[in-house]
Amino acid sequence: MFNAQKALVVYSGVLTLACVTLLLSGFTPTGGRNARFETLTVQRINFVEPDGTLRMVLSNNQKIPNVIVAGHEYPDYGGRKPSNAAGILFYDAQGTESGGLTFGGTKVTDSAKLRWGHLSFDAYDQDQMFALDAKSDSRNQAVTMKIWDTPSWSIKEYLDLLDSIGDLPPEEQQARLDAFAATHPDARLRTLLSEENYPDAPEASRNVFSVNDQAGNERTRLGVDAEDAPRLQFFDADGSATHEYPPSP
Repeated sequence: MFNAQKALVVYSGVLTLACVTLLLSGFTPTGGRNARFETLTVQRINFVEPDGTLRMVLSNNQKIPNVIVAGHEYPDYGGRKPSNAAGILFYDAQGTESGGLTFGGTKVTDSAKLRWGHLSFDAYDQDQMFALDAKSDSRNQAVTMKIWDTPSWSIKEYLDLLDSIGDLPPEEQQARLDAFAATHPDARLRTLLSEENYPDAPEASRNVFSVNDQAGNERTRLGVDAEDAPRLQFFDADGSATHEYPPSP
């Protein structure tokens, strides 16, 4: 038999719960499935396709994912969490990481401060083919743009190797890594734009634009030397200067 009092209690409970949820969430319906929020405070947001494939992540440091390939998340081999990284990671239609915009910064003491930013795009199933980096600490500053030729083998091979050797002694791990490197060529740096200032190591400081050959050897360098003089240099495959302008005295 229909009990009006019980029905009213249930209805009131459901309505109250809905109102409380609406108020606590700050939700404002705008029609359909759209919503508007004045303020949204979260630790991580996943952007997915209708089938659940991950396409982008916006995250703080503690929730930032490790490298994901075809939907599988590997251990933190790149050290994202220790580096204080937060930001945005991009994924392709297969759910494989394809680049990102990350940043970090911390103050340990008044004389030990660090800030950095990184934007990169990866080749398909490989590591980065383009990257912008900016980094500064209490003494040094470096800003670079790099472009690589990436190899044809899949980055999954390397990550699976790291998984398989994790419990081996260090010398056996290194032997396996060396064997892998012998048959899997590394990416080759082709273009570098760099402004680096190291007051405690002036010989490492540079302000250059370099173009490399297919093997990754620097062949052309345009820059400003330590005496603020502009210089254009050409090199052979062994790194020896063949031409300079202005000529060396």
